[in-house]
Amino acid sequence: MFRLSMVRITAIACILIGMCGSIAFSVMLASTASRNKLAYTDRVQEGQPPEVALGIALGAFRGIFVNFLWVRANDLKLEGKFFELNQLAEAITKLQPRFPRVWTFHAWNMAYNISVSTQTRTERWYWVQKGLALLRDKGLLANPNDLQLHRELAWIFLHKIGGVTDDANRYYKMKLAEEWTTILGVPPLKDPKDRSRDHAIERMAAWLQPIADAPQTLAEVIKKTPTVRTLVDRIKSQIGESAAIGEDPEANGDAIMNILRRYELVKAIKRSATGKLAEQTMGPKMKAMTALVADPALQSAWEAYIPFARRFLIESEYHMDISQMIRYTRKYGPIDWRVPAAHALYWGAQGVERALLRITKQSEKDFDFVNTDRIVIQALQDLYRYGQVYFDYLGFNIGAGEMYLEIPDPHFAQSYANVLTELVGRSKWDTADRAYSMYAAGYENFFTDVILYFYRLGMKDVAEEYYHKLGTWAGMNLNDPDRPNKFAVPLEEFVTAQLADRQRSPNVAVSEVTASLLGAYAALLAGDDDQFRSQMEYAARSHALFMKLQRNSNNVDSQNARMDVMEPDFRIQAGLVFVQFMSLLNLDQSADVFRAAPDDLKRFAYDLVQERFRDPEHKELAVNGEKFDTLFAEPPGMAAHRKMIEDYRKQKAEKNLQLEQK
Repeated sequence: MFRLSMVRITAIACILIGMCGSIAFSVMLASTASRNKLAYTDRVQEGQPPEVALGIALGAFRGIFVNFLWVRANDLKLEGKFFELNQLAEAITKLQPRFPRVWTFHAWNMAYNISVSTQTRTERWYWVQKGLALLRDKGLLANPNDLQLHRELAWIFLHKIGGVTDDANRYYKMKLAEEWTTILGVPPLKDPKDRSRDHAIERMAAWLQPIADAPQTLAEVIKKTPTVRTLVDRIKSQIGESAAIGEDPEANGDAIMNILRRYELVKAIKRSATGKLAEQTMGPKMKAMTALVADPALQSAWEAYIPFARRFLIESEYHMDISQMIRYTRKYGPIDWRVPAAHALYWGAQGVERALLRITKQSEKDFDFVNTDRIVIQALQDLYRYGQVYFDYLGFNIGAGEMYLEIPDPHFAQSYANVLTELVGRSKWDTADRAYSMYAAGYENFFTDVILYFYRLGMKDVAEEYYHKLGTWAGMNLNDPDRPNKFAVPLEEFVTAQLADRQRSPNVAVSEVTASLLGAYAALLAGDDDQFRSQMEYAARSHALFMKLQRNSNNVDSQNARMDVMEPDFRIQAGLVFVQFMSLLNLDQSADVFRAAPDDLKRFAYDLVQERFRDPEHKELAVNGEKFDTLFAEPPGMAAHRKMIEDYRKQKAEKNLQLEQK
């Protein structure tokens, strides 16, 4: 009897211990699930596909049902039924929101498979945006620390938009530039002191800082600057935005984007020499917006409202952190956020940083840092190759044509070298005892391009310095027995040998043409006419050769071929690079170069020097008090030149409009 009682007591104790342990464990699991947002969908919402309701109703059999949906999704993909697949994949994301493969599969399908099945560039861009938004606005909100989702998002920016494999890639780049010009405004004009990397970084960070300092709510903005209330009321009544701008986060993303777009267009019209033509075509809303921006009583209200609106969009609609954007600018270089590689860098670097906080010895094998880090380093390469952008925001928005120019930003050569050591330290595939490393191969290819650029730029001392560093770098791969001979020849022979093998490369072509043009313009500053002519002739030959070898038209974008990493008209390419060069000079240098330049280049730069150096109060004077026309005499043929540019833009716009209307 005693023995039976002890058994019962022991059994009851075990049950109680089990119950207590179960309760404690359940609380711990619930806490973890809540903290990391790991709850399954457990109720149907209006508008969701019927598969979701069925999956929820199946309860414990949900996993089997989801497996069936995956099999069906794969069948639809093989059959090319992308729109049906899109709907089914959306249902799967509702049923498995914490499974990253669901989101990447769905986003890849939209950005790559469905986009290329459409016939116009606007349709393609719509689906690429859908893929980006799915990962950024939904997938990462459900899985904020997931490395895979960050990597896939970064890759779409880097490859689909920033690359040249899609026939509509030039259009993607212009749409991204338009979007981020609207959100952030036009980046500050180049300054002669920007030749210093540190100065360029601080200027770009300082430009973003007012957005980071802006209040997070409209109520705070109004409290600080009461006239913002008047501005918002007038925007609602005169512009016709139905939402109370900034008061309802759920409904105001589009409204604020529209306000910022009109604001930037007004500013662009005021800057443009052809702005009066744009004013003639304004609708009532744009005319009302122009009056609001010009009203001196509202100047302080605009100064307070615009940074808030920019921050609102960045954080609420794009789920990015403006303070982090500033931090990355200081870490990586003077990032222009209109460039696709800038966003690839942001999401790739953020993914690595967040994943590093989660990694343990037990989970280390589950994190693919190497491939994400490679996207980061590739993004830095692209910022070096295409990091400075000229984009005609006004012309693109009013349908007056498309002008988009990318040129190298040599500041990111140092960024690449700075970051490489950090990334190699995280890679188990790039240790010192390995004979071959992907990072080492990339390092050699990248700095070979840097050497070619500085050599063609005329900065042979800098090219020689990089050549020596590359030839003696201890981290190089050991699989190439001819490598010592490759770096034993004089710099000129090394450059010639490399160009013979790489003329078709878009990266090399942009570098060669841009560096030659910049070298030619530097020769103007130095008064060396022979060097100017020689560099211009080389740039023209390189441009023509690349266009002959690589430029092929396509049926998606009639005016921008897939390999159009430069303007196909060399006059336009040379003129836009001249504008970029002139933006880096001070008043005296600009006047010297302007006087020495041929008239065709002067015509491109004349509107820029007016904007920078003509006294806004005394139009006949320059900012230093001298006669403006003495320093910058208007070149002959400006009216014809402006018409030529306008016709060039219109021709591109009209052909693409005709193509999209077919």
